[in-house]
Amino acid sequence: MREGCSPVVWGVAAALVANVLYSTGFVLEKRALAGMPPLSAAHPGRALLLLAGRPLWICGAMALALGFAAQLAVYRTLPIAAAQGLFLSGLVLLLVLSSVVLGERPSGRERRAVAVIGLALVMVVASLYGAGEEISRSAPAGMLLGLCVPTLAAGLLLYTAAERRARRRHRQPTTGVAYAVAVGLLYGVSSLAIKGVSGQLDTSDLLGSVPALFASPYPYLLLFTGFSGLVLSQTALQRCRASLIVPVCSTVTCVFTIVSGTIAFDEPLPDDPLRLVLRLGGTVMALTVLLTLPRHDADTHTPEGTRP
Repeated sequence: MREGCSPVVWGVAAALVANVLYSTGFVLEKRALAGMPPLSAAHPGRALLLLAGRPLWICGAMALALGFAAQLAVYRTLPIAAAQGLFLSGLVLLLVLSSVVLGERPSGRERRAVAVIGLALVMVVASLYGAGEEISRSAPAGMLLGLCVPTLAAGLLLYTAAERRARRRHRQPTTGVAYAVAVGLLYGVSSLAIKGVSGQLDTSDLLGSVPALFASPYPYLLLFTGFSGLVLSQTALQRCRASLIVPVCSTVTCVFTIVSGTIAFDEPLPDDPLRLVLRLGGTVMALTVLLTLPRHDADTHTPEGTRP
């Protein structure tokens, strides 16, 4: 690390790079999915073969993989709440790219919701000013699994329920909020696993840190959420607008990671009353917006390639 640059500066820079990579990756994947046969989460092998045959999708997946590498750097230098607040700021870039590249047009209600999420982000980030909070490297395995396993089950059950509703005849066109919440829960667990992996890796002795890493639950949680999240997120992206799926998914991931990560990794909440109100208020605001988003599209016309 270059002398004169604090870890916080490098962490913020890595978060901004991750935002660009994640937004670009999601938009490229959505563009590639538009011309593909319908994917089904019930047939993950077929879905992966179809995806692997699309060069544009592979470029999007590579951008997401590079974003993952940047995320590792973020978690080594910033508290988990600060990192998630910065990741949410990437929603603005995602909305711009989805509008310019994909031609998606969010409704006025959805644009207002994103604006409120932006305000919630400002509140969370403001709560970190001058905090000097400790960055934890690991979490007790029992507590981590106690938080993650029920969350994974809830996410898979919610996705399955959304699939059943989608197969009903005479259904209203869905906005995909249920899909996004389910995938967000899986990616929330993935974020905790990434946080744990970043803490286990010793940059001065990478090979020496591998045995301790594989003795922890982090890589196995990451593998499970990586595979399942890939299949479920691509199915959801193919059927619904990226400009709604990704913001809702990101909000769920952020809120879950902040709450569960603070508990599991024992990164304390602010002692100062004002900063505590800002952090908790921003979290509650983001959740409230999520719960008030419409579950069905008002327009019965759905662009080609977005329905199952």
